[in-house]
Formats: sequence, C-alpha cells, structure tokens
Amino acid sequence: MHRSTDRILTTHTGSLPRSASLTSLLRLIDNGEPLADQAGFAAQVREEVVAIVARQIAAGISVPNDGEMSKIGYSTYVKERLGGFGGEDVAFEHPHPDLVDFPEYMVPVMSGLTFRMPACIDEVSYRGLADAQADIDNLTVAVEAAGATEAFMTAASPGVIAVFLANRHYASHEEYLFALADAMKVEYDLIHHAGFVLQVDCPDLAMARHTWGDASIDAFRERIRHHVEAINHATRDIPPEQMRLHLCWGNYNGPHRHDVALAEIIDIVLRARPAAISFEAANPRHEHEWKVFEEVAVPEGKLLIPGVLDSTTNYVEHPELVAQRIVRYAKLVGRENVIAGTDCGFATFADMMHVDPAIAWAKLEAMTEGAALATNELW
Repeated sequence: MHRSTDRILTTHTGSLPRSASLTSLLRLIDNGEPLADQAGFAAQVREEVVAIVARQIAAGISVPNDGEMSKIGYSTYVKERLGGFGGEDVAFEHPHPDLVDFPEYMVPVMSGLTFRMPACIDEVSYRGLADAQADIDNLTVAVEAAGATEAFMTAASPGVIAVFLANRHYASHEEYLFALADAMKVEYDLIHHAGFVLQVDCPDLAMARHTWGDASIDAFRERIRHHVEAINHATRDIPPEQMRLHLCWGNYNGPHRHDVALAEIIDIVLRARPAAISFEAANPRHEHEWKVFEEVAVPEGKLLIPGVLDSTTNYVEHPELVAQRIVRYAKLVGRENVIAGTDCGFATFADMMHVDPAIAWAKLEAMTEGAALATNELW
C-alpha cells in the first residue's frame, strides 16, 4: 500500500455514482429478475468501470477503485454470491433511534433503507467466483488504461453481512459470523492475489450500535470484538499493508446523536489486521473526534484515512478546509501516515444518492486541491 511519502495521497471510500441505465439493470438483478441481455450488461459494467477509473485519475485521485459499478449496494451485493440464503426477512429488527426521536423528519429519509433481504437458512458457502473475477478483470483493464499505480477493491465484512442478512440457521451469532468469514475469505484472497489493495467495509463496528437495540456499551464492545476476530480470521493470509478497513456510522443525512463515540471503540478497531483505517471525520457529528488521536497512539505500521469530505451534503468543501483537516491529522500521527479520504461512499446503494453526481465529482476535485495545499504546508 502506498503511503504519503512525498505528498498527501488521496482516495475515497468506494461507491461512486452509476449511470441511470446501469442502475436500472442492477435493480432488476437485486429483485431477482432475469436480464434480457446478460452479455450486454457485462459489457456496460466494464465500460463504466474503465470510464470511472479514468475520471478518478483526471480528478486527481491517487488510489482509485471500480466505483462499485457492478454492485447494487456495498453490503447487499453478497446475496448474489453466497449460498445458504433464502426467503425474505427484515434486515434491521430494532427501530432506528433517529427514527424514534424524529419520526417526521426521519420517516422519508429512512424509508429507502427498510431492506427486506433473504435470511441465512442453511450452511453458508461462496458461489460468486465468476462475479468476483469479473470485477477484478474489469478493474485490471481500467487501471492499465488509466495508468494508475495502485487501486483498491471493496468487499463486505462478515459483520456487516450479518447485519443485513439475518441468521436463521446457526446456533449463535458468533458461529454465523465465522461461517461468513470462511466464505468471504475466497473473495478477499482473490482480490489480494490480483494485486489490489483489499478494503474490508466494516460499518458494523460503529453503525450496528443502532441495530442491536438497547445493548450496553460493554455488550456492544464485546460483540464487535468478535467481529474484528472474524475479520482477522478471514484475512489471515493477506499482509496487513495490503488491506484497509472502512469504519462508518451509517451514510445517511440525519441527527446521528445516538452514534457510538469513536473513543469507545477505537481500541478494538485498531486490533483489526488491515494497516489502514478509513473513517468519518468531516461531518458535524464526528469531525471533533480528531482529538481522540491526541490520547490514542496509532500502532506502528498503521495509517489513517480520515474523511475530509462529507458524503451526505451537497456543500463543496473549500480546499482550505480540506487542507486544515489533513494537516490536523498529519501533525498528530505523521504526514506519511495520512491519506485523504471521504466519510463514506457517494452511492453506497446505487439508487440512493444524497449528493448530486456532478457535485460529488466537484467535491473530489476540492479534496485534490486541499491535499495539494496540505502538501505545501507539510513538506
């Protein structure tokens, strides 16, 4: 994994806006409907991956990805690749606290997030090798065409899959979690062996505080310890420096006043094997948490990818503000240990975007400008 050795590098969290035509096809797949032209769909995905990588490089992104063009959602895509699931179930069994506190505002915001997904009803297995390989092939072609020197590819963590796909088969949450870890190891290893940096998406380590009811902070911490153990188990054959982890409190425009504090979970997050930690650091609920790293030492070999862009607002951050956010972290953990990132994806689910697509690209360009300003200050 590249580090900011002579300049501040830039990246993002993963999902980028898909075209309307591709989104409509992804929705059909998600609904279990057959595609009239499977070959045409595959060709369109490849074309859009090539275009999206080229656009990232043109915008100044140092470490691009495929924009998750082939996926309806960063976590729910796995239902097309995992065996052992069936029927229809409610993904989130407890009411979201923001919805309880502010129903008039949150009902329209959260209505699109009421997922009905298949549940785990049998032994979990991985059967999506062809789909995963197609993603890898597409990104390989795109990276070569754009001349990128490094790229990353996202994959759902065992824990976030467990949040979206309920367990109706295994005797315990932990047993289910490690079955998912064993299955997803296939995809993780495939990405690594292709030469890409693996990003394991782990919103469960923070966001799931909302979905597990009234569990105490101690109970929540105990559960996410198991989630980190599952990540470490599934990635045991991949060098830490070839992985990054994304931490998230939920990529939606809401109050977030029940979010677990970073200080209450960071020690557990830092035990995960991936060398880089990507996390929300720009939105109004979590920007202040840079101060956590005044007290918490980042272990040797780890680096931070703080969000310097809010992924839920159509404000385009001023490059000076972006630079301030970068420099703040660089002075705490060392400039070589910071890569500028985004709070979350700009289209974590293909048909649900808070930020206008054109504005999303303007924000990424602002990040590039801010990284250049920070570089001038730090070198």
